[in-house]
Amino acid sequence: MRIGIVVDSACDLPQSYLQRNNIILLPISVRIGDTLLADQRDETATLNFLAGPLSEQGAEAETIPYDAAQIQALFLEHLVTDFDQVFCLTITRTRSPLYDNVVQASYTILNEYKPIRQTAGYNSPFGLRVIDSQNLFAAQAVSAVEAVRLRDSGASVPQIRQRLEQVAASVHGYMITRDLYYMRARARHKGDRSVGLFSAALGSALDIKPVLHGHRGETAPVAKIKGFDNAVQTLFEFVGKRVARGLMTPVVCISYGGPLEELRILPGYRELRDTCDAHGVTMMEALMSLTGMVNVGKGAVTIGFADEPHRFGS
Repeated sequence: MRIGIVVDSACDLPQSYLQRNNIILLPISVRIGDTLLADQRDETATLNFLAGPLSEQGAEAETIPYDAAQIQALFLEHLVTDFDQVFCLTITRTRSPLYDNVVQASYTILNEYKPIRQTAGYNSPFGLRVIDSQNLFAAQAVSAVEAVRLRDSGASVPQIRQRLEQVAASVHGYMITRDLYYMRARARHKGDRSVGLFSAALGSALDIKPVLHGHRGETAPVAKIKGFDNAVQTLFEFVGKRVARGLMTPVVCISYGGPLEELRILPGYRELRDTCDAHGVTMMEALMSLTGMVNVGKGAVTIGFADEPHRFGS
């Protein structure tokens, strides 16, 4: 059976990994003023954006995921004949309408695919499963990596579906951003008043960095640490401890809102990589998507892994 895997632009995986494993991308567009950019996870284009003047207006950007009609067109024109079964893993539905758009599109796709497949010479049924990753950015990538592993191991469709739903519910994502003022401006632009001016000003004045935790669609601060480097080192040390205790899947995904050379010199990075190597865990790093960077700002770090329930710092 030909099994396809579909993700969206916010899923922080390297461009080379997506291409090598034939992962299909649902691009998210970013509108800044009169400029519309399609986020195709093109690393060169993203770095050029960072270095250009538009990046200074990122807090005012509008992100536009594929709507149901665009999703229908992609599937009916290509995917229903390219594959026999597709797993579509989306950014958490609590932060984006994409999951609901794919579900809406799926009704038409599953009703209209038969004559298209028959014309192409396929008489077998086509299957589509939409899975809410329940997370963001690097944490979203964990489920996609597991989907590739399962497909390549020859797992059955029911086995893949059950396992991906289990993993999605067990992924923990963590993020540290550099600029709380940016986060406040971005939140206000989107109508989210959760980052107050006083909190942003106080945090910036004292150089306090919150550690945000994403799990099962919910995001909340779990720690406040003085200094970006110190906060990142604390986070990396914590993740190393979780790796040593044993993860649900053998991967830790990391993304960074800038050149990866900057990520690799952050305190604790080398030690985390060594810990992953020692325990047979792949540490997969990626440039954060354009979609991610306009939402959380330049220089942010996100990290994700599948694990049992835990408390940060323990």
